[in-house]
Amino acid sequence: MVPIALRLKEARKQKGLKQKEVAAHIQMAAHSYQQYEGGQRRPDFETLVALADLFDVTTDYLLGRTDNPEVNK
Repeated sequence: MVPIALRLKEARKQKGLKQKEVAAHIQMAAHSYQQYEGGQRRPDFETLVALADLFDVTTDYLLGRTDNPEVNK
């Protein structure tokens, strides 16, 4: 599976959210978000940032560039 797909699934589960809830928060169809977690599609830049904000992680973490999900505050 694509690293971003795994990271999205892990981050969503850590927040205790369902795929439908994530999709609603970022204003997209649930099926489209499911494709992100399934590795069939990748989010565009704006969606990636929205997901990182929702999950309180960095975009680098979602992209698999780092194993540290912490956002520098």
